[in-house]
Amino acid sequence: MTGRVLVVGDLVTDVIAALTGPVRPGTDTPAQIRVAGGGQGGNTAAWLAHRGVPVTLVAAVGGDPAGRERLAELTTAGVDLAVRTVPGEPTGTLVVISTGRDRTMLADRGAAGELAPADLDAALAAWPDTRHLHLSGYVLLDEGTRPAGRHALATAAQRGLTTSVDAASAGPLRRVGPNRFLAWVRGVDLLLANAPEAAALAATNRAAEPVTGRAGAAAAGAVLARVATAGVVKLGAAGALWAGPNRVVRVTAPAVTVRDPTGAGDAFAAGLLAEWLAGAGPDRALGAGVALGAAAVASVGARPAASPGPAADR
Repeated sequence: MTGRVLVVGDLVTDVIAALTGPVRPGTDTPAQIRVAGGGQGGNTAAWLAHRGVPVTLVAAVGGDPAGRERLAELTTAGVDLAVRTVPGEPTGTLVVISTGRDRTMLADRGAAGELAPADLDAALAAWPDTRHLHLSGYVLLDEGTRPAGRHALATAAQRGLTTSVDAASAGPLRRVGPNRFLAWVRGVDLLLANAPEAAALAATNRAAEPVTGRAGAAAAGAVLARVATAGVVKLGAAGALWAGPNRVVRVTAPAVTVRDPTGAGDAFAAGLLAEWLAGAGPDRALGAGVALGAAAVASVGARPAASPGPAADR
């Protein structure tokens, strides 16, 4: 039994433009466009529910139609909600320009920036069966929501919950400083990062170097494992790596046709956590993570295919 997972993070609207070719400045560029639920917290919660894990999302949305749609989507997906509606604020929006194996994001966090420590306390009071807390790094990287993120980790430690943090985004990590971020997450059980994020965290006082090859991934994982019980590096098509006490495990990813990488890291986190919390070792947990990540990149959008948003070709 995994027990209940409390996911703390953003819930926003994704506007995803999956391009079929390079952008053509000044004229039309063909794309498949999807508008649906997004946000690292919301995505991970949806994938956990997809795996049958009891999960509650702690987040904030605006008092607008978009916010109501985001809540309805997650309810349909089987996610329990501890999501506060913020009157007068718009629900956050993320514009994603996806080009197959890469994507660029334009972010307006909106009401997601209103998440507060009291939101976490209310969720734990409502779901006392919580066994694990998973925190999106975006909560720590935003100065306004940082108190909520730090309170979540401190409270989880006090209650004896297991914990995991997803590093979220390389650019903001570099802006806040890797040493500060690593200090905030010190003591968590699992620290997850993709290759650019791991490179940013490993570059404490120098320019980040790409995480390439087995040696580079293992070195980056070792940096994560200095502050967490285990560091997990997501390597996309190259699979993933687990760096723990006296042990490094690496798995490969299945070959798939990539349509859109949006949400793949969130799906990976859900697959990994579902197995690890059920007692699986690093090999099996990593395998479940890369399998769910592979399923995510095979379709446009950040959520399981069972709950897609409307799509249009232009």
